Amino acid sequence: MYLEAQNGTRVQIATLMIAEDGSYAVSMNDTVFTDHFLSMRPFKCLEGPAKHWCHVPYPYEIARNISGDLTDLEYDFLFLWKGATEYGINMWNGVYYDLFETDGNVTGTLYELDMNTLAAPPVAGDLRPLEAGDLHESDPDSHWLPHLIIE
Repeated sequence: MYLEAQNGTRVQIATLMIAEDGSYAVSMNDTVFTDHFLSMRPFKCLEGPAKHWCHVPYPYEIARNISGDLTDLEYDFLFLWKGATEYGINMWNGVYYDLFETDGNVTGTLYELDMNTLAAPPVAGDLRPLEAGDLHESDPDSHWLPHLIIE
C-alpha cells in the first residue's frame, strides 16, 4: 500500500494481507512514520516538505472485510494533515481515500472530511457511520499525497 504524490513519488505505508473470505489484516510500515504528540494525543505522521500526513486509526468497531466493497479499508486509512510548521492539529483537516478497483489494482481518490464527525461513537451496530455528505471533493493539486495505491 502506497501514498502517492502528484509527481508520482510513492511512500509505502503498509502491507495488506487478504484471506479468501475477504477478511484482511494490515501491517503498517512504521519505518516511514515519525512519532508526534499533537493536541494531547500521539500520532504517527509522514513528514512532507509543507504538510505532514498523520494516520488516524479508526477508533470504533470495524469488520475488516472487503468481500462486498472496500469501505472497511477506507476507514482503516484515515489521515489528518497539518502544516509542517504548525504546532497542533485541526480535526477538520481530515483525509478520506475513496477506493475503487480497476484491472486488479486499487486506487484511492482523496476527499476532505471533518474528523469531528467521528468524535462520538456511532450507534451500536453501525459499522459505517460516514455518509456521502460528510465527504468533500478536494483539489488534488492542493495536497501532498492525493492518491492511495494498493498493488
